Amino acid sequence: MFSRTLRLFFWMGVAAIAGYWLQPNSGHLLGAFFVCLLTVIKDLWKGQKITQWLRHNNVQEPPQMDGIWGDLIDRMRRILNEQRKQTQNEEQKLQDFLLAIQASPNGVVLLDPEGRIEWCNQTAALHLGMDAKRDLMQHVVHLVRDPVFKKYYSNESHDAEAMIDGRSVSLQKSVKLSVQLHSYGENRQLLLTRDVTTIAQADAMRRDFVANVSHEIRTPLTVLSGFIETLQTLNLNKDEQEKYLDLMSVQASRMQDLVNDLLMLSQLDGSTLPSINEPVSLQSLMSSIESEARGLSAAQLFENEAPQMMRFETPEGVQLSGANKELHSAVSNLVNNAVRYTPSGGLITSSWNLLPDQRIQFSVTDTGSGIASEHLPRLTERFYRVDRSRSRESGGTGLGLAIVKHVMQRHGGELKIESEIGKGSKFTLIFPASRVLQSTLSQFEEAVVSV
Repeated sequence: MFSRTLRLFFWMGVAAIAGYWLQPNSGHLLGAFFVCLLTVIKDLWKGQKITQWLRHNNVQEPPQMDGIWGDLIDRMRRILNEQRKQTQNEEQKLQDFLLAIQASPNGVVLLDPEGRIEWCNQTAALHLGMDAKRDLMQHVVHLVRDPVFKKYYSNESHDAEAMIDGRSVSLQKSVKLSVQLHSYGENRQLLLTRDVTTIAQADAMRRDFVANVSHEIRTPLTVLSGFIETLQTLNLNKDEQEKYLDLMSVQASRMQDLVNDLLMLSQLDGSTLPSINEPVSLQSLMSSIESEARGLSAAQLFENEAPQMMRFETPEGVQLSGANKELHSAVSNLVNNAVRYTPSGGLITSSWNLLPDQRIQFSVTDTGSGIASEHLPRLTERFYRVDRSRSRESGGTGLGLAIVKHVMQRHGGELKIESEIGKGSKFTLIFPASRVLQSTLSQFEEAVVSV
């Protein structure tokens, strides 16, 4: 700045001397004025160049100037570069924020003071059946026509959430949505949507479960109460008392079986159980289960009926890696079900086999009445029965196959069910190859014990 002033004074002096030499009276003033005029014109030209540079927003190619104008351009360039970087950072943060909201499993809708949609993520659009771009600035009530939502939106207070019907991400089925409005800014609102279908289903399952358990316990309790009242009010002889006590024992056993199965399911569902990597001998396991099955078959055999025929095929020396108690529960449930639902004189076959991919399978085949195909997908549901009266008469709790399914899931295996009306049923457990102790695989090549 100081050097620019000195140069201006220098050239004004030179011009004044030259003007005085040409025109002694006023030439020096004209010379000085001419220098000032040239300086102003030059500054105007440079200012115009800078204005054009700023108007074109080409920060990286500034006009080349020296002196005070060059310093000014350098400072402006630094300021513009800093502002540009700051703007880019803010835009990137905004984009990251919007991407995070887009990735949210919950729907987000921004509403202006009039209730019009300013922005929504894709989840909200799918939940509410909207188009995230086309429906911008449309009133939300005009798009979400659910009567519950309209009533909720018109309320003064939105402290609680509302439950409405929505659409799933796959668009194949309706879902239950939780929606809630939150105020923010100046009379603006934030609408949040959440898919609570799983929670609603779990709640419905819980209610059904409690109702089923209550019903299952109420029946034997009612019978027990009746027998107790009979024993208290009637003068019975010893034989009659023993008859009633035997019937009471049966009902008490039913309740005990139900409690045991419920405890087992509870442990399989959430409790921390012991390691499921203990070696389990198939021969020892099946020996115990065979004894139980034959006892059950004899207990339900009526006079003059042909006994059931049973065949158990178990390889010697083969061991599985798993939880002995759980495996016993799964296998015995399948075998005992076959005993309960196979008529007298029928055949029940159980066998263990090694598959080509080194997996091992256990199969139980019976010659019972069979199960209709529409019931097969639901057989592993808790308390689901094809024939409720027959199931109760046979002593089942309705939880056996649910236990089998959970045990197989814990052991990385699968349960397969095949059945045909009039031909019987086949239940198969398939264990992964990692569950078979490799040192015992060769036993499958040797003789199989048949009883």
